[in-house]
Formats: sequence, C-alpha cells, structure tokens
Amino acid sequence: MTEIRRLTEADFDDFMAIVANAYPNWELAAEEARRPVTERLLRSHNEDPTSNFYGLFREGRLLGGMRLLDFRMNMLGCTIGAAGVGLVAVDLLHKKEKVARDMVRRFLRYCRERGATIASLYPFRPDFYKQMGFGYGPQMYRYRVRPAALPKGPSKARVRYLTADDKQALADCYHRVQKRTHGLNEKTQWELDALFRNPETRLVGCWDGDALRAYMVFSFRQISEDSFIAQEMHVRQLVYETREALSELLTFLHSQADQVSRIVFTTQDEHFHHLFSDPLDGSDVIMTPLAHQIGTVGLGIMYRVTDVPGLFRALEGRDFGGQTCRLKLAVRDSFLPENDGSTVVDFQGGRARLVDGGDSDVEVRLDASEFSSLVTCVVPFTALYRYGLADITDAALLDTVNRIFAVEAKPMCLTDF
Repeated sequence: MTEIRRLTEADFDDFMAIVANAYPNWELAAEEARRPVTERLLRSHNEDPTSNFYGLFREGRLLGGMRLLDFRMNMLGCTIGAAGVGLVAVDLLHKKEKVARDMVRRFLRYCRERGATIASLYPFRPDFYKQMGFGYGPQMYRYRVRPAALPKGPSKARVRYLTADDKQALADCYHRVQKRTHGLNEKTQWELDALFRNPETRLVGCWDGDALRAYMVFSFRQISEDSFIAQEMHVRQLVYETREALSELLTFLHSQADQVSRIVFTTQDEHFHHLFSDPLDGSDVIMTPLAHQIGTVGLGIMYRVTDVPGLFRALEGRDFGGQTCRLKLAVRDSFLPENDGSTVVDFQGGRARLVDGGDSDVEVRLDASEFSSLVTCVVPFTALYRYGLADITDAALLDTVNRIFAVEAKPMCLTDF
C-alpha cells in the first residue's frame, strides 16, 4: 500500500538519510554534518507556513520525500497562486519503482487542492519532467567578465553594505520590483531572513534617501589553490528599480579589479551581455564559423499548468494582446487526467472569458508541456507551430494566437528551492 503524507518530526532522520545518498555532493554522510541541515529543514517545516515536507511510504517504510512550497506569483501582471517542489529524493534501493513519479503526481494534485494553477521546479533531469507535462522555462546565462568591462558611472556614493537592520527596506524594494516583473514570486519572511543568515554571502544596496532602490547578493570564490588572492566574485542576485541605481552597483563592481579577476553573473536576462564593453569570458573558444564564446547557457526552472480553466480565471484582469478571438485550447495531459481536455476562451479586446463549449473561431492542439511554456511566455506560438509541436485548425489566425500569448519579457525567478 502506498501512502503520501506530510512528514512528522520522527520521519526526518529517515528522510535525511535518503537525501544524503540522493545528493552526495552535499557531503551529509556523517552525522555531524547532517545534523545542522536536518535542524534547519525541520525548522522550516515547523515554522514556515509556506514550506511542507511530504514523504512516500510503502508498507509503512519511507521510500522518498520532497519539499512543497506555496508561492504568490506575478503571472502576466496578475497575482496568482503557484507552488514549487524541491529536494525530491528517492531511496537508492527503490529507484525505478515509480517513487518519484507518484510523488510528482501528488504534488500536482496538491497544487490543484490549493488553487495553485502554476507548478514549478528545478529539474535534475529535464526530459523526466517534460514527460510529466512540465515545459521548459527561460534559459539561464552565466557570464564571466572582467570588472573593467562593466560600465563605470559617475558615482557609487549611495552604495553601502546591508545588514539585518535593512531587511524591511530590502523587502520593500523587492516587492516593488516583483509587482512589475512577470514570473517573480513574492518573497516570504523565511526566505528574507535566509538572505541575512548565510555567512558566505554579502549584500550591498543603493539608497535614495530612506528608500533602497537596488541591491545585490554576492560571494567570493577562490579560483586557484596556489594563490589565496586569486578570487572571483559571484553575483547571485541583482535587483534594481531604476537605471541610476543599477549604474551605481555596476560602478561598485567595476572598482573591484584589484581584488577579483572575473565577476560571474548568473541571470535569466537574455540581454544582459549588452552591458559589457568586452563580453568575452576568457575561454578563447571560437564557434564555427566565427563566434566568440561569451558565456554558457543552461536550462533552469520548468513550469507546468495544473488547471487550464483555473489559470484563465486567475488571469481575469490580463489584457491578452488586445486580441478578439474565440479560441478552443485542446491540451493533452496524460499524466494529470484532471487537466486533460478542451477549454474554450472568448477573447474580446484582449480580455479573456471562459465559455462553456460551443463554436470557436480556431482550435489549437498541443501537449501540456508545450502549453505550459507558451502560456508562461517562454516560447512564442509561431515557434511551436513551426517545430510541429502545436497544431492550429486555421493557419490564417496563426498571428492572432501568437499575439494572445506574446509578451515583451520572459518570466524571471529569483526563488531558490
């Protein structure tokens, strides 16, 4: 008999033993190394209302576990319920026994129970989760640039270190940016506290009077065992409201040339390299016919729609490109049958209204994974159609459908889970 339930405190030692084997690079095999991590996760489980750990039990034995997180997400300018899953771990003795599959399906039903119409995760294997209906999210770019390649502005006088006393100002700054940025989740108190608890990270911010207008989270990394002064600076988060505040933070980074050889940015901003006077990453790699390597690209977060009609209800205030069209969406979802089927949406001047069946101007057919990437605005409909990943009954309305789901910017996510 299989049971998936919220873990109790008594379950955590067994769960952490599974985690230690599932994530060996965390070096948790030793009890003394595992104990502080167990205590931290257990505190989150007990004290953070947005974080819950669940486990899969068969015949009373724990075979795997996961962390479920509740989010409030900016989806196309509307605040919607969303959720994430992380720390998915399966006992080594029970791999290939559909433990992860059953846990992920339970997670998706958890989302539906809580009105979370968008699910998200960072995949250990993108192909595994794509088969479960998750769509590829935006690409993640890693740039390694010399400090001198960053623009030097007129001043960095308003930049200073941030301490726990500045926590509310940082939260206010992030909140203002989150309200205008597609994809960003609201920052929880637990997440906010964690920024200031990590001894390896530094925070600096740019002030405008009493208001924080930008902040940056970074750490140092030694790049050579032979030289303790050979350092890189890794920027984990760069959040800004104004171009002036961004300029001051970049000027601060520009001034670090005497201490760091490269500044490493990890960002979902596909245009970020335009800031650099020299974007080359120092690898000297040339791609055919003649293209200089300026960084590396990865696939990070993946998104999944858990309730197609529910999502359009949640996006009631959204203007879908000013388009007028009655669209039938036929979404194939074999992994979550509750989400499989057709939904008719009547767009009038960009405003969406669900219609109970009836005629439509055009029908679009695609899998849940492609629909998830489309509706989160990661990929345009024209690309899905061109690649044979989506079908449309009237190609004359291809541009109309594309405009319905088009936005200026892809989703951003600064939540680690």
